[in-house]
Amino acid sequence: MSPSTSPSAPDGTHDLSPVSPPSDASPPVALPAVSVFLTVREEERHLTAAVEQVLDQDYPGELEVVVAVGPSHDRTRAIADEIAARDPRVRVLDNPTGLTPCGLNIAVAAAAHDVLVRVDGHSEIDRDYVRVAVEALLETGAANVGGLMVPVGTTPFEEAVARAMSSRLGIGAASFHTGGEAGPAPTVYLGVFRRDALERVGGYDEHFVRAQDWELNHRLRENGEVVWFDPRLAVTYRPRGDVRSLARQFFRSGQWRRQVVRHHPETAGLRYLTPPAAVVGIVGGAVLGVVGATVGPTWLVAGAAVPAAYVVGVLAGSVVVGRGMRPAARLRLPAAIATMHVAWGSGFLRGVGREAGGSRASVLYPDPANASRPARSAAGEGINRHSAED
Repeated sequence: MSPSTSPSAPDGTHDLSPVSPPSDASPPVALPAVSVFLTVREEERHLTAAVEQVLDQDYPGELEVVVAVGPSHDRTRAIADEIAARDPRVRVLDNPTGLTPCGLNIAVAAAAHDVLVRVDGHSEIDRDYVRVAVEALLETGAANVGGLMVPVGTTPFEEAVARAMSSRLGIGAASFHTGGEAGPAPTVYLGVFRRDALERVGGYDEHFVRAQDWELNHRLRENGEVVWFDPRLAVTYRPRGDVRSLARQFFRSGQWRRQVVRHHPETAGLRYLTPPAAVVGIVGGAVLGVVGATVGPTWLVAGAAVPAAYVVGVLAGSVVVGRGMRPAARLRLPAAIATMHVAWGSGFLRGVGREAGGSRASVLYPDPANASRPARSAAGEGINRHSAED
């Protein structure tokens, strides 16, 4: 562990206890050294820009970047090695499974410092992101500080998805999607962590191929720690560009959110139960309507009112949510919203096989065995290089 530039405890470790903002007469508080960590695969297009944005931060303290690279069919590893050759602050490691939680644990275990900043291989952050996040971490004493996921699309469909993902109608009331005041939150996007808190709860649980951020933040809060949302921390997110890829993303996210509920039943709130309930109502109502119209009794036709009401609700909601959008994107907004609802709800109902989810045993952190665990092949699990927190 390298020496910290922050005030030190008697044993020489970083002092990450809450501090008061300095007065005008006081010298500025020195900020601790940070390790920025990420895991990537198939990120040839975006990796250079993502890492260079980190290296160009206005952070006054020591900073390193640890990149865990999974098996890729493009030049991701070569690009990572080229960046490391140009800048000694960058280190590159292997993530043999290619799975996100495995790569994150590998990178964190190799990181040198006590403040850990997570980014993605395609993330876009402001130049003051690390400084603002670390200052918030020190001021609040939180275990994890994070902010907004800001979806930005370029095509009309991407713009529609971006608007849906930023609205309560599309994705619910999570503050890291829709914004809000700074304060404690169930989860945040990406995150800036105190190492001691992360180690205490066992790091990322590698059973959760997706939803690992939400699950980790839940365990942090169960352990008495605070997860802090700060709206100043905005990270650009690039949404899916077509219905098929959007449906696949949300279906898998729904599957793994069901896995979180399986292991943490107390987390099954209204926000997560509404989409699967809507899918049951839509499908059930449509079936009753068809049966009533074909073989009777005719009163079953009334079941068709459920899917009809859903369609009307989405169309009406899209008129409100889509204000200010260009016409081509606004026309695609209802399809984006409905795809997200139905795919996520269907994935939640489907769930993942127990062989995919594994048993509820926390990962021993850091555990060298994580790096050699073979990639899983259960249906719907897949190796994901990029998934939005649900």
